Amino acid sequence: MAGAIASRMSFSSLKRKQPKTFTVRIVTMDAEMEFNCEMKWKGKDLFDLVCRTLGLRETWFFGLQYTIKDTVAWLKMDKKVLDHDVSKEEPVTFHFLAKFYPENAEEELVQEITQHLFFLQVKKQILDEKIYCPPEASVLLASYAVQAKYGDYDPSVHKRGFLAQEELLPKRVINLYQMTPEMWEERITAWYAEHRGRARDEAEMEYLKIAQDLEMYGVNYFAIRNKKGTELLLGVDALGLHIYDPENRLTPKISFPWNEIRNISYSDKEFTIKPLDKKIDVFKFNSSKLRVNKLILQLCIGNHDLFMRRRKADSLEVQQMKAQAREEKARKQMERQRLAREKQMREEAERTRDELERRLLQMKEEATMANEAL
Repeated sequence: MAGAIASRMSFSSLKRKQPKTFTVRIVTMDAEMEFNCEMKWKGKDLFDLVCRTLGLRETWFFGLQYTIKDTVAWLKMDKKVLDHDVSKEEPVTFHFLAKFYPENAEEELVQEITQHLFFLQVKKQILDEKIYCPPEASVLLASYAVQAKYGDYDPSVHKRGFLAQEELLPKRVINLYQMTPEMWEERITAWYAEHRGRARDEAEMEYLKIAQDLEMYGVNYFAIRNKKGTELLLGVDALGLHIYDPENRLTPKISFPWNEIRNISYSDKEFTIKPLDKKIDVFKFNSSKLRVNKLILQLCIGNHDLFMRRRKADSLEVQQMKAQAREEKARKQMERQRLAREKQMREEAERTRDELERRLLQMKEEATMANEAL
């Protein structure tokens, strides 16, 4: 009896000790994951768990995004997950996305997983026309995307129509010319055939190197008004703040590079940009909501921190990551060379065999003819 009471007590205490949890769904650019999170977890606990699961170490570029009343927001690291203005209906959904962009993808993006996530996100932005891309560049980018997915072009495998189900070009580009899907495929394939020998990670990096030169790459746009009430756009990116005409998102009217800004502040809905050069006028503007102001400030702080960090020596962690990446790249290069040699030897052996078979057949025919002549 006493044993039964003790076991019931231990069971009830065990139930009390088990923390309450809630389910979170994380949507990345190519997968979905679900986690059970403790009620007390802060944003950093969840973010670190996602990064560990992905094997991602270059965490400073990324964040967990959600939407509040048509406004984008990012999970704060030092605030409890459920204290954010998120839906309490489970699973609570967040999108794992790049929040900050590199100035130079090839120099800054070290891990293959980081490059891949950036490639998928930038590709989607170009296809969704959130980044303007000229037609010729669109075709070249499409060819690198095909190389990343299909590997080297092989006319015996990649026959006419193999890209029929692929979304590779922005609709604006397709609608600009009187060209059939077959004609577009032919143009993309002509470029694709030129990329022979590039591995997936190399093709994706070539894609990013071209994309980062597009004017709208990495820019977050916000509708604002200046002191006179004129409607404008504010662009925040890796290099600084830019003011645009709402009809032209490509060429800013005025720019404030991070190293020329003394201070950025906001009070209620009014933002103030103070340049280092006191001869340049202070620029003031209003945004639509306080929530948008907080987002602008977050992006300003994060981009400015990364801007300053790039201009210092790499941390020990980044140095180690770069050394590991170089070793891994060298190993993969050697493996590719070995496979290429093996493939060449196989092809040569097959050619020799075919030649021998041909000669044997010829000798048989000659012997038959000789027999018939006798």
